[in-house]
Amino acid sequence: MKKLKIVLLCSFLFISFLFRFFQKSESKYDGSEKIIYGTVINYSISDDKISIILKGKENILVSFKGSFNFSLGQKVKVYGAMNVISNNTIFNLFNYKNYLLSKGIKYIFIAKKIKIISADIGIKYNIKNKILKHINSYKSKRYLKSLILNENADIEKDVLESYRINGISHLFAISGTHIMIISWLLRYVFEKLFKNRGLSIRLIILFLIYYLFLVDFSPSVLRAVLIFVMINLKKYFKFEIKNNEILIIICLTLLNINPYYVYNLGFSLSFIVSFFLITFGSVLSSNNYFIKVFKVSLMAFASSAPLLINTSYNLNLLSPILNVLFVPFIGLLIYPLALITIFLKPFDLFFNCVINFLESLSVKISSSDFLSISMPHFDLTTLFVYYFLLFVLLKVYQKKRENLFLLIVIFIFVYHRVSTFNIYTSVTMLDVNQGDCSLISLPNGKGNILIDTGGETKFNDKSSNIAQKKIVPFLNSIGINKLTYLIISHGDFDHMGEAINLVNNFKVEKVIFNCGEFNDLEKELIKVLDKKKIKYYSCIKELNIDKNKLYFLQTKEYDNENDNSNVIYTEFNGYKFMFMGDASITTEKEILNKYNLPDIDVLKVGHHGSKTSSSESFVNTINPKYSVISVGKNNRYGHPNKEVLNNLEGSKIYRTDKDGSIMFKIKNNKLRIETCSP
Repeated sequence: MKKLKIVLLCSFLFISFLFRFFQKSESKYDGSEKIIYGTVINYSISDDKISIILKGKENILVSFKGSFNFSLGQKVKVYGAMNVISNNTIFNLFNYKNYLLSKGIKYIFIAKKIKIISADIGIKYNIKNKILKHINSYKSKRYLKSLILNENADIEKDVLESYRINGISHLFAISGTHIMIISWLLRYVFEKLFKNRGLSIRLIILFLIYYLFLVDFSPSVLRAVLIFVMINLKKYFKFEIKNNEILIIICLTLLNINPYYVYNLGFSLSFIVSFFLITFGSVLSSNNYFIKVFKVSLMAFASSAPLLINTSYNLNLLSPILNVLFVPFIGLLIYPLALITIFLKPFDLFFNCVINFLESLSVKISSSDFLSISMPHFDLTTLFVYYFLLFVLLKVYQKKRENLFLLIVIFIFVYHRVSTFNIYTSVTMLDVNQGDCSLISLPNGKGNILIDTGGETKFNDKSSNIAQKKIVPFLNSIGINKLTYLIISHGDFDHMGEAINLVNNFKVEKVIFNCGEFNDLEKELIKVLDKKKIKYYSCIKELNIDKNKLYFLQTKEYDNENDNSNVIYTEFNGYKFMFMGDASITTEKEILNKYNLPDIDVLKVGHHGSKTSSSESFVNTINPKYSVISVGKNNRYGHPNKEVLNNLEGSKIYRTDKDGSIMFKIKNNKLRIETCSP
């Protein structure tokens, strides 16, 4: 009967969560505000930019360029404008909008001026400000903030990246182990002072509630504190309920409070890993400390793998072993030292030396990530199947002690090669702002062709590194670990500016250039290709790959890069695709005179919709069914041109600035279109 009650409660909470999640979440702001009021509850400073979280009608993120002296708890008046948060525009990549929603933030406010209207900050913020001021006086402040306040903003990005690659970043997120240590220390102190265990527990709970405020109610800390409270209530009231059932009830309750917690990686990891560790605790027992740590690490690795893969599309197979090394180092040395140092400042220098050693060790290990493999995206169905199979395997292992590690390795290897089982052809035009980048992916891993790489022009942020931040993660996310061909339409920066970054960070077998002399940018790329012994060709007429042909229609040499652009025609399952590069009206006329082109199904529009391309006669002749314009939002060139849009009005027009990336999939001889809209 008690089991039935728990099942019914969990079912009710789950259904309530689904109902709330799929309800449209209305903001208390209408988006037109020019002035907002609120209390500063958090802020971070990077170079000349300040990011502030204000508690106004609801949480709102304020972005301010300049300098300003803040204290938490101050009430401020902010002048500026609302900015709608966009979704990711490349499939499977990080969704900043969902991340902010998990923090209750629906708008970003771009501030022009900030004015303090009240310095009365209250006792709870006053204490936190004093703690921050105290920590900021230390050399080791970056790790004191991380291990005490759950803030990693001061740790260098390359160090944080090394922790992620090594699979140990979770060790720096405050969770159950840290709360257990804190509560144990507090219990020892309170019981010595008051000789009353019941009073000690109540005081610990009060302290932990305030501690939640100090760490901004971080999901992992929230989970750990609520588990501590519920387990102690269970003991006091003698409830007959298992710890994993408590965990599920807490998880579903929090999701009802904020359904968007589901998008928070810390929340998901905390509950899923904890569930498997608690449910299969008997599997982890061992008299040998290091064997037990390895078992815990392996369980955490297996249960967290899909979620971690979906953040970076890489998996380090050494992670369980590295955790055996780092868990005791951080848990038994680094964290206790942090607690000691915050009270005894003379330990600061020693603690700083220890964490410098830790950082150097992690960076060195991550630089030789030979067992780090790319892994494709887990969709919701695959995620469910994975966790169902893991649960069943662990149940079997509990009884028969089969080789679970071997089964996990086999699964990872098979899933790593998932692109081999893809039976569909797809053509994807990626949103790379004001530039071009298109991927052709053939079925069963028979070949992958990238046409152009994009590249921010000198008028924008040249350090944006589109290859590492967008192209490579996308390729990994769909199971592609090498490019058969990289085709450069021509030598302009917005088409090949990321080519060197791509070649340096991804396997490319061959490169194809357009006709005409190599410019400086192309020569720089060729130096890298020669060094890496990658073959390259120029001014070819056709390309055979598997049973498909790509025809290069422009082989005449002109005196400018745009007219020399590779113009590519190809067919997949009877569907006709044409990629125009930056070819101008002059090139279009030459192509019409030379070739009898049939009706085109998908036209990759020339020169980002500039008036120098896509003439009325050319468009009417090839008669495209779908037209794709790769163009940056609010670009300074005014692309796409209104006249070009009029010329293309007979087709369905897709634009990367409005529709994000556009994917054409040929399934069962039918063309299906997906967009990744902002």
